[in-house]
Amino acid sequence: QVRLVESGGGLVQAGGSLRLFCAASGRFFSTYAMGWFRLAPEKEREFVASISASGGNTVYPDSMKGRVFISRNNANKTVYLQIDNLTPEDTTTYYCTAYTGRIPLGSYRHYNFWGQGTQVVVSS
Repeated sequence: QVRLVESGGGLVQAGGSLRLFCAASGRFFSTYAMGWFRLAPEKEREFVASISASGGNTVYPDSMKGRVFISRNNANKTVYLQIDNLTPEDTTTYYCTAYTGRIPLGSYRHYNFWGQGTQVVVSS
């Protein structure tokens, strides 16, 4: 089992940056690939980023490449998501996820564990 708690969301002006945090608990954190998704209007959970269990491989959707960066610290059981050049369209809830595999994946259907989410609001 993995428990995930996100933080770092808040209100930011367009053009700014945010760093989201995901604190994990559980013995097997370092063996799980991690991901970030977000809720988008009229869409399923939208893939933002994923990172392998070791941290050596990352995957991003084309829409996010160059603007988001995922990283992890297995010793601290923490996953980070840096989002740059924020726009009002980035306003939504962001979720940290984990699944019992090592390879980063982009479909939310693979992920077993979800945090409660952290809200990001970008003002224009």
